[in-house]
Amino acid sequence: MARYVFITGGVVSSLGKGLASAALGALLQARGFTVRLRKLDPYLNVDPGTMSPFEHGEVFVTDDGAETDLDLGHYERFTGVPARATDSISAGRIYMNVLEKERRGDYLGRTIQVIPHVTDEIKAFLRIGEDETDFMLCEIGGTVGDIEGLPFFEAIRQFAHERPRHACIFVHVTLLPFIAASGELKTKPTQHSVKELRAIGIAPDVLLCRSEHPIPDKEREKIALFCNVRPDAVIPAYDLTSIYAAPLAYHRAGFDRAVLDAFAIAPAPRPDLRRWEDVIDRLEHAEGEVRVAVVGKYTGLDDAYKSIAEALTHGGIANRVRVRAEWIDAEIFEREDPAPWLEGFHAILVPGGFGERGTEGKIKAAAFARLRAVPYLGICLGMQMAVIELARDCAGLADAGSEEFDVEAGRRRFTPVIYHLKEWVQGNRRVERRPTDAKGGTMRLGAYSALLAPGSRAAAAYGAGEVEERHRHRYEVDIRYRDRLEACGMVFSGMSPDGRLPEIVELRDHPWFVGVQFHPELKSKPLAPHPLFAAFVRAAVEASRLV
Repeated sequence: MARYVFITGGVVSSLGKGLASAALGALLQARGFTVRLRKLDPYLNVDPGTMSPFEHGEVFVTDDGAETDLDLGHYERFTGVPARATDSISAGRIYMNVLEKERRGDYLGRTIQVIPHVTDEIKAFLRIGEDETDFMLCEIGGTVGDIEGLPFFEAIRQFAHERPRHACIFVHVTLLPFIAASGELKTKPTQHSVKELRAIGIAPDVLLCRSEHPIPDKEREKIALFCNVRPDAVIPAYDLTSIYAAPLAYHRAGFDRAVLDAFAIAPAPRPDLRRWEDVIDRLEHAEGEVRVAVVGKYTGLDDAYKSIAEALTHGGIANRVRVRAEWIDAEIFEREDPAPWLEGFHAILVPGGFGERGTEGKIKAAAFARLRAVPYLGICLGMQMAVIELARDCAGLADAGSEEFDVEAGRRRFTPVIYHLKEWVQGNRRVERRPTDAKGGTMRLGAYSALLAPGSRAAAAYGAGEVEERHRHRYEVDIRYRDRLEACGMVFSGMSPDGRLPEIVELRDHPWFVGVQFHPELKSKPLAPHPLFAAFVRAAVEASRLV
């Protein structure tokens, strides 16, 4: 049966609970343990699938088609353990489950209450797969004291109470602010956060204290005394030059040792951190730099393209170069010539998105890359915009566009070379969708296979003839225009097994121009960079040598 680590936060949000959870998972793996990581989010959305990226950052998609919080991306990148739908839950999903049971009569006429019905539903979620791993790391979203999070805190309190001794521990992440006027680190916010946590029946075993300044031993001892934890369980968490330094930094600070001590696991296996040391060596001793322009719609929020940013870093790790990604709002190119903006970049990436806003700018970015022979990677919508650009300029379809934009406008304006996907095969069943369906969870989601054309750039990058990648979209390239596009030099180098859905396109007479309908960034990891991102950055390195 798994041991449980519950990671909570206090004082303020965005202290790095997700990163701390992921780094702890990597450290436990380095000691030979198996891990699984989970996220419990207190918001009332059923999942983040219908949220704007400006609201909650990117939506991370699992192999089994769940739309989840971006922290699951951190978990996968650090541990390599593929996340599942059962690794993410929201208050909205919990309440929906409870209400559906009430409607079915499962509660036999009883009054439905937060305790025990909501908390029991949360505990049932926690128990899923508990016999499959050594450690279950569960991050609770938000901060202690948030009204939305109270059912989750009560549930994990009950869960730990019901388990044997040393089966569950609590890690609390807090802030130690530095007051410049007095030149002091202040421990009171941490003390009050722990007091709030203890008031609801949870006593932390380990404190992870975020600070921009070194934490003197005197302050650590003070925190330990007033928060009732061992001094060696007060772990400093400092800002890092790279998130991938976190496993090594937390190990030096004694985080994994404090966790194992709280579980009374002694002697503990020694960690093997050589792979993480190699990652940091490649980052700190890069042998060059390439500039990549990312032309997107949500560039005003870093987290909107989190997996893209990390996958580019991984591509740099694979090639031992530093990737300097620069984010450009696609709408700018709808007003201005893209050339002054894009000249000097070694590669261009156009990521996914929804809706028509900014798409003409993305089309111009694709045109610049095609005509100037700049390495290009188009992802999801970025692939579709490259297809539309070629169809307009070369295939005799001056009004080429996407059905998505016609649906949004409520009238026909384009010849739709991109059409609404009405049906597809998922496993051994056929899925059907209509444009009028509800938005949540109705896209083509999760892992699907693609067959690669021998001799193509895609096949060379993967070193395989068949791959499986994650999708999140409603619209597809219309295969009816394949002949026209191929006559213009486009190669359909990846197709669905039934030959109906284009998965990868590339340009024949171009240094490196690839568009993919799926999201390769979701499967990239620092210890295993995605083949397409490794190849894309390699093409950027070659381009940099020609400048």
